Formats: sequence, structure tokens, C-alpha cells
Amino acid sequence: MVKILTSVVVTLLTMTHFAVSATNTETTLTLPISSSHQPIPEFTAKYSIFRKGDLLGSGTRKLKYLTNGEAQYSYKTDIEWLIFTDIREESSTLLIDNHHVTPLHYLYTRSGTGSDRRTEWDFNPETHEAVTVSEDSDRHSINVNFDTSIQDKLSYHLQQRLNLIKGPIEKEYVYSVIQNSGKLKDYTYVYDGEEEITMPYGNIKTVRFKREVPKKKKSVYVWFAPELDYLLVCLRQSKNGVIQFEAHLSNYNDLIK
Repeated sequence: MVKILTSVVVTLLTMTHFAVSATNTETTLTLPISSSHQPIPEFTAKYSIFRKGDLLGSGTRKLKYLTNGEAQYSYKTDIEWLIFTDIREESSTLLIDNHHVTPLHYLYTRSGTGSDRRTEWDFNPETHEAVTVSEDSDRHSINVNFDTSIQDKLSYHLQQRLNLIKGPIEKEYVYSVIQNSGKLKDYTYVYDGEEEITMPYGNIKTVRFKREVPKKKKSVYVWFAPELDYLLVCLRQSKNGVIQFEAHLSNYNDLIK
């Protein structure tokens, strides 16, 4: 059970690895003037995490615009079951320009039952260099081609929404995401139709995407709500045809002050 719960939290933090098509055009890093000029306003979204109908914990996703023109995107999950606890936090400092996300700094921490973990990346778009900071404070530089629309493990979630907002909806979206090793990995999501679903947040119309992971015999479904600027409102992961967990939007408040 602990192994399943750990898998649940990891997937929730990577938030299904759904992907948006990368562009090969060079990005102009113009700082946004204010949040009012952004296609996605500041927001806080809360999720309830279930397994077989039992509530395991919660997740909180936030977007905040900083005074220097950058933005901070974060996600936190808090899972507790019997003696098992797991708290994970991700934070991505980034730039948003013309519906494109450029990551600047990424931080991930994990605490609870078992070993604590920490991963940190600094990105320099001008030199196309990414620097990772290991737990022993050693810094390792890796050359990265930012022209391929590289994203960190959290920033691509925001890019997903921006591409859906920009529309029209494509049949397939792909992200190129930097891994802890410095290698890039593509995640592919395929359009799977429209659906009206019921959640703690209420009834809402959605578009659904599916990701297949044949090697792990895993399927991931994600639902986005057009009326909420394509916010992710539901996630479901199955393995060998058996549902492992679900995450449902429980509360959403944009323009949080």
C-alpha cells in the first residue's frame, strides 16, 4: 500500500506529464508588465485526493505574479494514511511571454515517512545553460537548448493551459521536460473527447486527454475545464485496468490577493 501511495504522490506532483506541443521558434524574453495583461490570472486551486473512494489527502496549486515581472508557480501535496505520511512541494519561478513559459528556477522537496529528498535547478536562457544543485551542494552545469521550448517538471503544467487557451485544441500535445539527470524526456497526451463531470467543486464541462505508458501498463486521464481557463479539474490513474487514485478539484479562486 505504501508503494502505491508513493506512486500516487509522484504522479500528482508531475501532474500526469501531460504535454503541449513545443515550438521551434526562438522565444523573446520580454518581461510582462502586470498580471492584468496575462492570459491566466493569479489563482489558488485545491484538490482532494482519493483512492477507492477514501480520502487520502489534498493538493494545492498556486500562481502568483512578482513585482519584477516574473511569476511563481507552485504545487504542494499532503498525503496521510495510517502511519504513512508524505509532503511534497514544487516551486517554479518563470517568465510568461506571448503564451510561452520560460523556466528560471525550479525547487522540489519531499519529507515524511522514508527518506527526505531535494532537487534544485537554475536556468539561464541567455546562455542556454541549466545548473543543478545536489543535496551535497555541488553544482553541475548542463548545456540545454532552450529553443526546443524546454520546461521543468512543474512549468510545463502552466504551458499546457496557455496552449489550450491559445487554441484551437490539438489532437496531440508533447512536452520536452528536463529530468533530474539533465536528459530531456517527451510526454505525449492525446485528445479523448468532451465530458461533463461532477466533483466536489460542482458540475463542469471538460475536455479530456489520455496518456498511455505501455511499459508500465499505466493509463492517465486528465480533464480540463474551458470555463476555468482550462484549469486541470480531475485526474485519474489506472494500472492494468484498475484505478489507483483520483484527484478532484475541490475549490478554485482566481485573482487571489
